[in-house]
Amino acid sequence: MNPGQSREASILEAVAGTASGFLLSIWVQMLIFPALGHDLSLAENLLVSTVFTVVSLLRGYAVRRVFNALRDQLP
Repeated sequence: MNPGQSREASILEAVAGTASGFLLSIWVQMLIFPALGHDLSLAENLLVSTVFTVVSLLRGYAVRRVFNALRDQLP
């Protein structure tokens, strides 16, 4: 029987995924925003990425809680 992922591994995976997404979003913004006529500083790009990262974490948490609440009703 496979017990699944340990809590420590789950936390490490979540941190790695969030951190890589955060860094990727900064890089993409620095490429895309100037092409769209927005000249943001690194600090402004960091702020935008931080806001979207926090929103994404909250969204992921809310979706997980909804699915956990509905787990007995889902196929």
